[in-house]
Amino acid sequence: MFMRHSVASKTAQADRRQFAEDVEYYLSQTPRQLPSRYFYDELGSALFEAICRLPWYPITRTEQRLLSMHAHDILARVSPLSTLVELGPGDGGKLMTLLGADASRALTVHLIDVSPDALDAATHAMDDRPEVVVVPHQAMYETGLAEVARHGRSDGRTLVLLLGSNIGNFDPPDSDAFLRTIRAALATRDSLLIGADLVKAERDLLLAYDDPLGVTAAFNRNLLVRANRELGADFDVNGFAHRAVWNAEASRIEMHLVSARRQRVRVPDARLDIIFEAGETIWTESSYKYRPGDIVAMLDRAGFSAADQWTEDGFALTLAEAG
Repeated sequence: MFMRHSVASKTAQADRRQFAEDVEYYLSQTPRQLPSRYFYDELGSALFEAICRLPWYPITRTEQRLLSMHAHDILARVSPLSTLVELGPGDGGKLMTLLGADASRALTVHLIDVSPDALDAATHAMDDRPEVVVVPHQAMYETGLAEVARHGRSDGRTLVLLLGSNIGNFDPPDSDAFLRTIRAALATRDSLLIGADLVKAERDLLLAYDDPLGVTAAFNRNLLVRANRELGADFDVNGFAHRAVWNAEASRIEMHLVSARRQRVRVPDARLDIIFEAGETIWTESSYKYRPGDIVAMLDRAGFSAADQWTEDGFALTLAEAG
């Protein structure tokens, strides 16, 4: 028990050091930024789950419908499947929807996420599937994929899930590089199932990222709460407003935190003492939106061949095979 606690403590300390280093680097940039991966502490993960239930954020519900409608086809196309890897599993609901198409399938499932709470929830979602061996990896996606590779290959095929339009969190060069990383972790005829949000009316996009209940605003501002708690920062959370912007030229939604006045912020653990001018922003997230053909072309550049694509209500689910 003591050893497990000791290892966990060392991991938490390393994560906090990395958080401090990233805050120091990104808040010193022009424009100032904070990496979106730090949204997902315990509170942030809970707020994101709430966002997924909002009527203005249909991504999760639409993807669930597509998975439910096409699960049999997907599993048939990747047969014989022995290993499944999900990048960012959330609460495990989408994985259960997909696997519900074949309740007797024996699999090894690798779950990769930076959030321990998400990993716990997704792992527990599989409790009623004794034929499934679940291996959680609390890690960045690239690190987790490398850990999966060290487990060795089984006789069957591997399917990687990248759902929830997570690919949209990468800038175009980074999304190409990340898909190539996934491809390098797979053998020929292994598969990738990718969910991506599509370009739609600006009003609908803005409502999804600036909802009338203010849940997304709380999710965004929780980055400051986390910096205060973990790094000794003194952000006045009420001194920063949430702003969502549709950048049509770049085909992305941008989330920002906007300083309401001239104010001084200290972040001792990140060795920062900053003056924010009124209206100055911290860029916290980019969420890229696609057209169906963009997704196919992106996969092709990374060494995948699109096998099928299903679209509904401004969302696309694409199954691709490693060439």
